[in-house]
Amino acid sequence: MTTILGKEAELYETLPNDKVKCTACARYCEIGKGQIGLCGIRGNENGKLQLYAYGKVISGHVDPIEKKPLIHYYPGSKVYSIATTGCNWLCRYCQNSDISQRRTVEGIDMTPDEVANTAVKYGAHGIAYTYNEPSIFIEFARDCGIAARKKGLFNVFVSNGYDTPESVSMMNEFLDGITVDFKGSAEKEFTRKFIGVPDPQPIFDTLLEIRDKTKIHVEITDLIVPKVGDDLEHARKLSKFIYDEFGPEMPIHFLRFHPDYKMMEYPSTPVETLEKHYQVAKDVGLKYVYLGNVPGHKWEHTYCSECNKIVVNRYGFSIREWHLDKNNCCEFCGNTIPIEGKLQEGYKQDRFQFVS
Repeated sequence: MTTILGKEAELYETLPNDKVKCTACARYCEIGKGQIGLCGIRGNENGKLQLYAYGKVISGHVDPIEKKPLIHYYPGSKVYSIATTGCNWLCRYCQNSDISQRRTVEGIDMTPDEVANTAVKYGAHGIAYTYNEPSIFIEFARDCGIAARKKGLFNVFVSNGYDTPESVSMMNEFLDGITVDFKGSAEKEFTRKFIGVPDPQPIFDTLLEIRDKTKIHVEITDLIVPKVGDDLEHARKLSKFIYDEFGPEMPIHFLRFHPDYKMMEYPSTPVETLEKHYQVAKDVGLKYVYLGNVPGHKWEHTYCSECNKIVVNRYGFSIREWHLDKNNCCEFCGNTIPIEGKLQEGYKQDRFQFVS
C-alpha cells in the first residue's frame, strides 16, 4: 500500500481572509484557516481546502448490490464497498456511527488504482461508496471510479442526497448508480431534530439535478422510524414527488428501522407500519415499491406491473427465482421490467466477503 497524506480538494471556493467555502455538500461550510468542516475530513490548510481522508479507507467489504439497496441495477452482482471516516449528517440512529461520526481521520492507505485492483481481486463487478456520505470524499471517489471504469467496473453511491450542483457535476464523471436515502420521509422537523439538517430541500434539488444533468441510475429509500418518522402524509408527499418528477417506474424502498447509536430506546418499525407506507406509494401510482430489512416479506419481490406475477423472487439480499428474458421482459406476459443490466452469473453464491 502507498502512504497518502491527504490531497487538496477541488470542490471549494476561496473567500477573504484565507477562509474557504466547501461546495461538496449542501452545508456549504465556510472554514477558517486551521479549521475543519462539520464532516471532519475537509479542512483549511493555509487558505486551501484539504481532503484529509483522501486515500484513507476505513472499511472495505464485498457484498451483494441488493444490500445497498440497488435491485434494479445489475442484479446478482457483487460490489466492493468502501468508506472513509466522517459524515455531513449527524443521524442519531446511525448504524455506522463508529465510521460516520468518528472525527479522527483513520484508515488503510490505498491509492485509487489499489482500490480498483482490490475490487477485481475479489471478483466484484463494481465499487460502492457507502457506510458514510460519499460526497464528502468525492474527489477520492472520483479518482477510484475512473480507475474502476478502466477495469470494466461500475460505480455506485449510497447517499443522503444532501449535495450540490458542483458535486453532481463531479458524479457525472464516474458514477453509474445511486441510492438516495430519505429519512422519515423528509419531514422537516425529523431532519432537524434527528439528523441535524435544518431543511431537506437540497435532497430534492439534488435528485432533479441528477435527472436533468446525468444518466445515473437512481433508486430511492425511505427509512421509517416509529413514533417520530412514520407519518403517512409525508410518505404520500414524497411518493407524489417521485411520481411527478421521475414517473411511476422509479423504485422506492421503505426500510425498517432498528434501534442503534443514540436511539436505543426506540422499537423496530412495526411491519404493519411499513405495509401502510407501501400502500400509500402504490396508491400514488408507483409501480415498484419494496419493503427492506424484512426478510421473507412478500413485498421484497419484484412483481410485473402488467400481470402482477413475481418476476424476481427474493429473500433478503438473495435472488431465488428469475423470470425475465434476456431483454428483462416478463416471461409470463412480455412486459418490460425497468431493470438495468443482466442477471449476473454466480448470483446464487455467497456474495459476502470481508476485505479490510
